[in-house]
Order: sequence, then structure tokens, then C-alpha cells
Amino acid sequence: MTYEYEGKTEKEAIEMAANELGLERDQFDVEILETQKNSLFKKGYVKIRIHTFDEVEKKGNSASDDDYEENMKENHSRIVADPLPQGEFEEKLIEFITNVIEKMGYEVKVTVAYREEKKLGLKMESSSSSILIGRKGKNLDAIQLLANIYAGRLGHEEIRVILDTENYRIRREESLVRLAYNTADKVKMTRKSILLEPMNPFERRLIHTTLNDIPDVETKSEGEGVYKQVRVIYKGIC
Repeated sequence: MTYEYEGKTEKEAIEMAANELGLERDQFDVEILETQKNSLFKKGYVKIRIHTFDEVEKKGNSASDDDYEENMKENHSRIVADPLPQGEFEEKLIEFITNVIEKMGYEVKVTVAYREEKKLGLKMESSSSSILIGRKGKNLDAIQLLANIYAGRLGHEEIRVILDTENYRIRREESLVRLAYNTADKVKMTRKSILLEPMNPFERRLIHTTLNDIPDVETKSEGEGVYKQVRVIYKGIC
């Protein structure tokens, strides 16, 4: 869902939104719509738009993000499943993914990594894994989205398909956590804000959550669309 708020300052508008919606700061993104500075004839104000995280899947632009989040929460305790497909659904899904990648010009072996209630994890093994992952995982997310759409066409809309290769999902999360802490240190040292690379909703939420309890810094998302940027800001007393 999206909501719009207006305050004398950006901080006031954000606090107003958080209080009214009953959300923590890491549960929504902030988009700055309009800023008016104080002048002789006009009072200053900041108008913002709030994007709550449940809207991402409704937009249909990044169906993989929620799956990615759940995957990260549970991957360490997950039990490896029988890698061979069980039943017609898994067989058709694996065949579909294999055909998609082969039509892209790459060889691949797709096996089952784990099975959970309403969730199916698939592992792709390929000599071209780096290409299948793509820059910041965008190719992997795109293939995963196609797999989820196909699963729905097979009559299994309730099943979330999660694709991974070379343990990219875990490595990406660890990299983002390190990035968050290193950026916070730089911001506190220089007392200047830093704008991070464009990220999907889960990745941004990971940054927000990681830095939520770090003294003297705060975060906000900027931009439009699914791939927005997180700005890390110094809020200590100068």
C-alpha cells in the first residue's frame, strides 16, 4: 500500500507516518515527493509517499523478493531434500526452467534443494552460473519470476519457487550486511550521507534492519520503482 504525508520537516513527516500506520522504520520505504523551504511568504514543508512492503508482490514486478526473504531466514536450518523431482508438477517445472536456460544458450542441471509447505527450492548447476546470476542477482530473480508464473499456470499458485545457484542468496545477504556496517562507519566518520546502489525491496529492508539500532545513523529509501536506493544519514549531534 502507499500513503502520503506532509510535515514541516522530513523527520516529522516520517514520524507521523510511522505512528499513524503503526509501523517500525524498517517496515516501509520513503519517497520524497516535494520539498518547500521556508521563505518570507511561505512556510516550509516536506511531502512524502510511504510504500509498505506488502505492496511489492501486488505490483507483480518482483515476486521473488518475498521468497528471497523467507529463504534467508530458514536456509541454515533447512534439510536437504531428495534432488530428484517427485510428481508431475516438479518434473514439468524443472523441464521448463531447463528449457528456458538452454534457449538462452547455456547448459544447466536443475535439481530439488528442499521442499517445504507451499515452498519449493531448486538448485541450478551450470558452468555459466555467473551469467545466470547476473549483476546483483537480477538474472536469477528474472528466471525465478518466470518459474513462479509457470507454477501458477500449472495450477500451483500457492507454491513459491525459489531458485539459487552457487549459494548466491546466502553470499549476497552476507555481502549486504558487511556493506551496511562499513557504510555506517564511514557516515559516522565523515558525518556525510552515503547513497547505496539500487536494491530490491528485501535487500533494502535488510540494510534498514541491520542499521536500525546503530547509534548516530538512520536510513531512508529514495527513488521510484522496485529498485530504489538506500541513503545512510548521520543523525548525531554535530
